[in-house]
Amino acid sequence: MRLGGYGAVMATNSPNLGMCFDRNLPAAAIVEFAEALEAGGVDQLWVIEDCFYTAGISLAATALARTERLHVGIGILPAVARNAAITAMEIATLAELAPGRLLPGIGHGVQDWMEQMGARRASPLTALDEVITTVRQLLRGDTVNFEGQEVTMHDVALVPAPTQVPPVLAGVRGPKSLALAGRVADGVVLAEGAGPAYVRQAIEQAGAPEGFRTSVFSALCLVPDRKVAYQAMTPFLAGLLGQSEASIKAHPHFDEMIERFEAQGDAAIADFPHDWWINIGAIGTMDDVIAHIEALADAGANDVSLFPGPTLELAREDLQSVIEITAAARTSFA
Repeated sequence: MRLGGYGAVMATNSPNLGMCFDRNLPAAAIVEFAEALEAGGVDQLWVIEDCFYTAGISLAATALARTERLHVGIGILPAVARNAAITAMEIATLAELAPGRLLPGIGHGVQDWMEQMGARRASPLTALDEVITTVRQLLRGDTVNFEGQEVTMHDVALVPAPTQVPPVLAGVRGPKSLALAGRVADGVVLAEGAGPAYVRQAIEQAGAPEGFRTSVFSALCLVPDRKVAYQAMTPFLAGLLGQSEASIKAHPHFDEMIERFEAQGDAAIADFPHDWWINIGAIGTMDDVIAHIEALADAGANDVSLFPGPTLELAREDLQSVIEITAAARTSFA
């Protein structure tokens, strides 16, 4: 299931599997997790850059340096947190250090965080458009002259441009941003909470361009007793229902979930039917987790990375679970 290079996107019934490195984990743990995932035959590790936690570029550089085959994704670099030319330089350097193994994502960034550090723009959509467009041009080896609302470049070129040009993925959510991703990016990164229905919807809203890559993060809770898993993940799902973002609203039973949630609160969630949970995350028994991954793959996901618990102890347990899931998935997809 491992990619042979950037051009080899796997068939939809056999996704690349990986694990996310939670923002709460200590930076030094990246070595332990990257090496263990590679040794366990897992395809990918995605590092999370959220303000103001650990930074994506340095985490990715460390993970790539300590492994030989593992693909490392960055989810995501806020478009306006760095100058676009510097973003391209950073990506190009990582791509040269580990040819064919980097999957960089660029997104709007949380606007409250952008406000905190004086980087908020009047039009996040325009900023993302201009940044992804110019970064991709530079990575291709173009000399870029650009006069935009947010990005300005005069005769800028990378020396050298990367030998293998990495795909630039857009970490976005809404329909306008997904449509933009379909026009200017090589694919999308969809955060946890994106079930199969939302994956299909996102690909459709992006225009389903040829070769478009869809990388999905999915919440993980592998427990022999699915009821215990549902209880453990009730706060997670309650948060999704409370926010009512596009990813959970695309769930085929969203209206029923909201009705029960508003009437009974968190107590209703653990009693949601099994098939509802399959469309929410990698939650429950091994069979449930594999069924969720298969559903995502059938919906068009090329990469599925599982999100661990937020503490180092929980994440280490989930690290072993991801290795076991990868082995089980290979048998299932064989």
